Amino acid sequence: MSTTNSNNGTNNHASDRDLGLWFLEQSRLRSARGRTDMDEDDDAPTELNTINSSGGFLVVSPDKLSAKYTSVNLHGHDVGVVQANKPAPVKRLVYYFEIYVKDAGTKGQIAIGFTSESFKMRRQPGWEANSCGYHGDDGLLYRGHGRGEAFGPTYTSGDIVGGGINYDSQEFFFTKNGAVVGTLPKDMKDMKGPLFPTIAVHSQNEEVHVNFGQQPFAFDLKEFEAQERMKQQMSIEKFSLPTNVSHGIVRSYLLHYGYEDTLNSFDMASKSTVPPVHIAQENGFDEQDIVFALNERKTLRQLIRNGEIDSALGKLREWYPQIVQDDKSATCFLLHCQKFIELVRVGALEEAVKYGRMELAKFFGLPMFEDLVQHCVSLLAYERPWESSVGYLLEDSQREVVADTVNAMILSTNPNLKDSSHSCLHSYLERLLRQLTACCLERRLLSGDQGEVFHLQRVLKQL
Repeated sequence: MSTTNSNNGTNNHASDRDLGLWFLEQSRLRSARGRTDMDEDDDAPTELNTINSSGGFLVVSPDKLSAKYTSVNLHGHDVGVVQANKPAPVKRLVYYFEIYVKDAGTKGQIAIGFTSESFKMRRQPGWEANSCGYHGDDGLLYRGHGRGEAFGPTYTSGDIVGGGINYDSQEFFFTKNGAVVGTLPKDMKDMKGPLFPTIAVHSQNEEVHVNFGQQPFAFDLKEFEAQERMKQQMSIEKFSLPTNVSHGIVRSYLLHYGYEDTLNSFDMASKSTVPPVHIAQENGFDEQDIVFALNERKTLRQLIRNGEIDSALGKLREWYPQIVQDDKSATCFLLHCQKFIELVRVGALEEAVKYGRMELAKFFGLPMFEDLVQHCVSLLAYERPWESSVGYLLEDSQREVVADTVNAMILSTNPNLKDSSHSCLHSYLERLLRQLTACCLERRLLSGDQGEVFHLQRVLKQL
């Protein structure tokens, strides 16, 4: 094994400290994610809003999921209209709801659609600005004015009709008995603000039941979403990249994190393809930065991933003493915390207490370390610590945080490194994924903050 000159001092202490603190912050963010739901979504409608409705012309059932027209007046402003209790959620690919027409009444003047909060509650959806509606008596679509346009079939007693918003294509769509009737563009200028699922009844004895997802839909929403994601994937696949570019990105990731054995297998597989994949230098990958100390970084990563923290510390003191010479650095802190965690993991609680008093006590009272020290010590308070609120510390991913920290600190000692912080923190693959995340957020912003929230971890789990 080659060794590295321990007097390598090209990077100043401030740069090293910044690197360590960056990984310390990543560990802190993992703690926050462990206590919150990453798959948060805005609240979806659950029932009809009996307050914001034309109450004099319809009766809403006690469960607030059905409405009946009770009046005999048929003037244009005598519509029985009721919105959902909440607007359609926007942090998803598709929103959808359905109505079951229990009774079409004397004229079947039922409508389903979306309206704004300020919509006049004695008008059919689609007859006023900031609204759209699919009407049952004529099958016409109305959007913002009193003139309907040809759209789909009429619907009557026994039919199930649905309305939805496809946030990816920025379209409204309507269904009848489980099949899509048609779509219309969701013009951001005409449909401003939160949009409420809305139903309307307008002739005597008309009665509809609403399904906000409490019961299975007649329309296969999951299949529809799957098809929409397939369209997205197909559009992505239209853009092809040379094979050596994608291989270069993957290869740089393996080099960056010191996965030497996997790298060797990857290179062998690349040579056996037809034709062989050659990584051209013009692709922009500077391997000299990330091949540095590959064997040492591989060894240290394996030790940390196996929980052998004492051995890892010993190797660091031998090969890179400058990294651990400050015993109150973020790097030393994470290593000592991991040693404490490993002792708890194997049930050596007395030894963990002694180690904590010896090594972790020095970090108490230091603001940047205090919260994570307390989390570590809290492991001792639980009979089953892996099921506790701080159980995330016992996951293998916590070892990876420490291994990544040590890996970056070693890369920072490379005397030929041009951009220490950028090159050490992220591989080319990770920079690409960060750019993907930024583009997805920007695309959603251009759609009025509407559409599925992008979570990279969720996407990776689906691969």
